[in-house]
Amino acid sequence: MNRWLLLVIGVLPLTAQCAVVSEIYCFGTGESSPVNFELRTYYDETNKWHGGFVKYASSGVAIPLVLTDSESEEVSPDRPWLTTRTWSEVLEGKVTGAYEMVSQGGMIVSMSYTNKSSGKEYGFFYTPTEVSLEKGCQWE
Repeated sequence: MNRWLLLVIGVLPLTAQCAVVSEIYCFGTGESSPVNFELRTYYDETNKWHGGFVKYASSGVAIPLVLTDSESEEVSPDRPWLTTRTWSEVLEGKVTGAYEMVSQGGMIVSMSYTNKSSGKEYGFFYTPTEVSLEKGCQWE
């Protein structure tokens, strides 16, 4: 019995390793008094798990996101596919809004946020800026 237990314990670290892909995107409104936020996404290929969060520059609090929809379509045979991802914002166990990001290849086409209670939609621009895993988006 002890041999089997040791074998299982010895093999578990091998099965626990998986490659999690992480991406950081920076967005802003581009106004004189801008609203800036970073979007961090995580994807576990082995378990097919998606997660993420947004963090606004003004608050620094991470707001959890769950990927609720992802659609890709071929717009032209010689162009990268157009991908639309919808992330639901979850606060205190309730969905409070949704972020929708449209990309084509490596280019972000659009980003919007819709507040669930008011229905109001806000548009954001992709703002390439200095990014680090430790500090996230570096706003000027």
